[in-house]
Amino acid sequence: MKTKPIRQTVTFDAPPEKIFHLLMDEHELAAFTGSKAAIDPRVTGQFTLFDGYCHGYIIDLIQDRKIVQAWHFSEDGWPDAHFTVCTFNIIPDGDKTKLQFHQSKVPEHKLELLKNGWKEFYWRPMKAYLNNEI
Repeated sequence: MKTKPIRQTVTFDAPPEKIFHLLMDEHELAAFTGSKAAIDPRVTGQFTLFDGYCHGYIIDLIQDRKIVQAWHFSEDGWPDAHFTVCTFNIIPDGDKTKLQFHQSKVPEHKLELLKNGWKEFYWRPMKAYLNNEI
């Protein structure tokens, strides 16, 4: 299977600790995604998102700075037992936060779907949630 990476950078009007908390707290995840979420926020901890559509485990954590997770997507055409690795680098940028996102091992046939999915189901809802629009 051929794979490709996804790289995206997003700036949020919030401090790094708030972005880290949004990504690591199951109540915050559920609130901004509008779906059921569960997360054990520690290295080796497991998570499920979007009512079970995604699941995985945490590979590495640096408080308020970095999250590395293995993700599996439950959808047609996703290879069984295949995980991608998602890295969220959380970088202070004045009174904002720059999030540098990298996802490796994305099946080539799912690349565009996932590129758009991060924007539609993660970055935009996070921004709306931070602006009290959700």
